[in-house]
Parts: sequence; C-alpha cells; structure tokens
Amino acid sequence: MQSKAKTVDQYINELPDDRKQAINELRKVILKNLPKGFAEEMSYGMIGYVVPLKTYPKGYHCNPSLPLPFINMGSQKNFIALHHMGVYGSKKLLDWFVQEYPKYSKAKLDMGKACIRFKKMDDIPYKLIGELVSKITPQEWIAVCEKFAKK
Repeated sequence: MQSKAKTVDQYINELPDDRKQAINELRKVILKNLPKGFAEEMSYGMIGYVVPLKTYPKGYHCNPSLPLPFINMGSQKNFIALHHMGVYGSKKLLDWFVQEYPKYSKAKLDMGKACIRFKKMDDIPYKLIGELVSKITPQEWIAVCEKFAKK
C-alpha cells in the first residue's frame, strides 16, 4: 500500500497506533545507525533512505531524476516491510543477516530478495536492523549499484 503522504511525519500520523509505534521505533533505529550521507524522504509511498542527487547526480538507473534508493519501510496490509537493497546487492551482507537473524528474533525470517516482512510488531529485531543499516556507506552503495549497472 503506497501512501500519498508528502512528509514522513504525515505518513506516520496516518498509521494505526500499533503500526505507528513500530514504524517510529524502526525509524529511530535507522536514523541512529545509518551512515552519514543518506537522506530520509518519502519514496515510493513509503519512508525512504536514499543517496541524494547532490551526492550521486546520476540518480536511480530506472529514473535518473530520482535519488538512488537504499532502504524503504512501510506499513502494508498484513505486515511492516523493510526493503533493504543492500541485502539484494551484497551476498556477503545477505548471508550475515540470515545467520544473525535467529539470534535476535524467535520468529521465522520472512524475506524476499530485498524485502524483510514483520507480521507481528513484537518480532521486529530493532537492534539487528540497526546493525544492518550501519554496514554500507553511501559510497559503498553507489559502487555496488554501478557494478550492477555495468552488467
């Protein structure tokens, strides 16, 4: 479900209370651990963390007028989704995350290529998410994207 909210605060204010609390906590953890150089904005109807165009003027290869996406999170019908493109772009990071996940959550990992789904708000491993978002700088993310763009 994509929101039409123009700001992150507006997006959060539109959420049901149980989702609002979980999204606020995720946001807090992400902002605390995200390397300098990423920017928070509304992106694809969700809260997004991007490499700004001033840092990477080439933008997103699918639409160069948009900043390079890195992480999006949003409240979907049956879960909270955390789209972390780094786990899709780095097998090493994906393997690390899959190995660490059971140490932080009793819930089974529900994950697609880059989408981590949390059906129960109490199962969100905030500390692990903080570690995950800290592992790639904007410059490293740009390098991964450029490597894939050359293929």
